[in-house]
Amino acid sequence: MKKYYPYEYAESVFMIDYQKLYQKGFRGIIFDIDNTLVHHGDDSIPEIDDLFRKIQGLGLKTLLLSNNDRGRVERFIKNIDTPYICDADKPNPQNYLKAVEMLNIKKEEAVVIGDQVFTDILGANRSGLASILVRFIRQDDEKWIGKRRYVEYAILECWKRDKSCYRRIGDIYTEGTAKNMKKKKEKKLFCEICPLTYEISKSKEVCKRHIQDFAGKEKFSTVKQKEKLPNLVFSYNSGLIKKGKGIDPVLQKNKARNIRLASSRINGMIIHPGETFSFWRTVGKISKRKGYRDGRIIIGDKLMPGLGGGLCNLGNTIHLLVLHSPLTVTEFHSHSDALAPDHGKRVPFSSGTSVSYNYIDYRFKNNTDQNVQLLLWCENRKLCGELRSEREFPHYYEIIEENHHFHKEKEKFFRISQIYRNVIDRATGEITDKQLIRDNHSEVMYDYDQIPQELIR
Repeated sequence: MKKYYPYEYAESVFMIDYQKLYQKGFRGIIFDIDNTLVHHGDDSIPEIDDLFRKIQGLGLKTLLLSNNDRGRVERFIKNIDTPYICDADKPNPQNYLKAVEMLNIKKEEAVVIGDQVFTDILGANRSGLASILVRFIRQDDEKWIGKRRYVEYAILECWKRDKSCYRRIGDIYTEGTAKNMKKKKEKKLFCEICPLTYEISKSKEVCKRHIQDFAGKEKFSTVKQKEKLPNLVFSYNSGLIKKGKGIDPVLQKNKARNIRLASSRINGMIIHPGETFSFWRTVGKISKRKGYRDGRIIIGDKLMPGLGGGLCNLGNTIHLLVLHSPLTVTEFHSHSDALAPDHGKRVPFSSGTSVSYNYIDYRFKNNTDQNVQLLLWCENRKLCGELRSEREFPHYYEIIEENHHFHKEKEKFFRISQIYRNVIDRATGEITDKQLIRDNHSEVMYDYDQIPQELIR
């Protein structure tokens, strides 16, 4: 079961074992300043200056990521040798990723440390970075701490009482002995005990997402129009019904129905500059009363019937359209893309996007200077999608896959590949950037006899 807040917790920046972070493979620390290192607006103190020297002495790089202006940050670092980014617009992922680039490390080698769930930790989550939440620094005479702080208190208390329900990025404080690892494998998560505990955990995640959206400042797209915008950015269509050994035709028929219902809620959506598209805020909660039926869903590593099954296909089509544009993906979750054998030419990223109401969402933001439009409809047993804009963008995009093969690990087979996105200058036709968008390691979830023998390595 995927979680939306994968973070560690510490009482203060002084309670974190930075040497253990280094041993676990981390190489860079991205710090918030106010109420994380010092009280809001205060200058640095000798203890913080010494802490930075200690951290850097261990071989860890540091960077300050602050929503404050340059003057505030430069005043703070007068005795600290560290790069910084000011006016960071947290939780926007852009400057989190810029921070990783400035530190010259990989994303999995960075950890964000901050005091706010809805800025520091949310931004790290959106950027795919590990994070540590610290208790915010509060003066004894402070009586009012803001509405968000009380919401954060509630989330933190849930976290403390039920840590077993959370996937913890980096698993920072777990000892790596064989004995402890064996115990960890034997111990079930709360959500894995039985169907009831799974539903309890799921309801908690749904509630947390509602709170997050209510307290956040994100502006979501809500306007639809029938008239198509003039420029076609990219189009894609795929079959609604899969056939083959072990594939239930009833579930496939139900999947097609589910996709038709959900796509009608999205078709024609206009995303204005600065707006974010959310799959679940647009589609809404699914139910039998609304006409949804059981299709194929994935729980753990198993395919099984479930209400609304098949909507991951719809989410994946949207993702494929967005990848062929300059729009910014702000939330993406994946599952195996080897649910059924490939028929005909292999299309990278033709599946593998995961959505589940509402905490496993698919979201993208329009950071361009023009409106874009998302069109989705079903006809002739196919799901059709178009992304349109008011005018051409200066670049176009292509998705390529390299090193595609299958590999057996113990008793299971996995699809292995690297999927890249080429950014191409429209005027010159030259590739200006090549971005790795997925290092694919997907468990094969269909009959192994249908794997092409020539692709097994």
